[in-house]
Amino acid sequence: MLGAVNPPVFENSVFTFATAEELGEAVRNEDERYVYWRGTNPTVDLAQRKLAALERGERAKCFGSGMGAISATISSLVSAGDHVLVLGAVYGPTTQFLRYLEKFGVTHTHVRDLEEGDSAIRPSTRLLYFESPSYMAYAVVDIAGVTGWARERGLVTVMDNTWSTPLFQKPLTMGVDLVVHSLSKYIGGHSDLVGGVVVGPARLIRPLALTEYQLYGAAMSPHDAAKVIKGLRTLPVRMAAHQERGLAVAAFLRDHPAVRSVNHPGLPSHPGHAIAVRQMSGFSSLFSLELDTESRPEVGAFLSRLRHFRIGVSWGGFESLVNAPALSTEESVRATMGIPVGLVRLSVGLEPAEVLIKDLGLALEGMSA
Repeated sequence: MLGAVNPPVFENSVFTFATAEELGEAVRNEDERYVYWRGTNPTVDLAQRKLAALERGERAKCFGSGMGAISATISSLVSAGDHVLVLGAVYGPTTQFLRYLEKFGVTHTHVRDLEEGDSAIRPSTRLLYFESPSYMAYAVVDIAGVTGWARERGLVTVMDNTWSTPLFQKPLTMGVDLVVHSLSKYIGGHSDLVGGVVVGPARLIRPLALTEYQLYGAAMSPHDAAKVIKGLRTLPVRMAAHQERGLAVAAFLRDHPAVRSVNHPGLPSHPGHAIAVRQMSGFSSLFSLELDTESRPEVGAFLSRLRHFRIGVSWGGFESLVNAPALSTEESVRATMGIPVGLVRLSVGLEPAEVLIKDLGLALEGMSA
């Protein structure tokens, strides 16, 4: 429009029509027609079309938060009496939401692998939910193998692909039915946005957009959609830099005597590295390490000694962040996921790798002081 390189932000909350008949037709198709901001908006719609294309999906629906997308997606697929299988470790609030659904008669079971899945599956099981790499442990799932297993048993699959972004991994091409993302992380990239998205076939996105999206009210604002669009423009450059710095920091930590293990799928020593290389085209910079300690105060002291890694709960921005689940995650959730006390999560930002490595080295010296 008028030669503008950035699309305009449509701030209006309502759209009008020439006739009552036109309004009625638009309301019946509010997942695609502009009626009221809570349904969709031209700026949000542009972000959705870009995300769908990048993820190789037919349609996308953006939400006001990642949990908005996750909770609406799960709700759209289950009813009272249904059962959900959760494979591996997943985002803590996702587990909390599944527990919340128990009051409506929806149950769930966490399983570590497909062998346990065969034992846990029920006639009422409708959905298999997972992440790859997994929450906090960053275990790699054979996506095609999991979706094939689920398809044979009549299960719908939903996968959280936030870690890799659609740039480095495309689960829909490996059989996943619906993919969810927190747009607050790498896609936004600047720690100034909260948003989520679900991507998949129109037959699953349309009913979700007309029902759960509308009723839950977690609508994305046009200003946040504009930030998503801008974030997508620099995503390839930022992810290349995140990958380079993340691998350098992970390699340093892998060889440090105060560190028991490093969970980064990009390291050849990672047990899932071969699968990761096969199904991913790159690696982000979020990973975890396990300190050689069982003491929560010692873990807290390590975090406090860091100067360039700031203590915070999110990730995927330009700044480097550190967090420890034993200090911030609900104990029952941490126990369900099998997360040890000494686990520390690092989000490597865009600072020089040598600066971050020096910061970690000095903080680790204090472990044996």
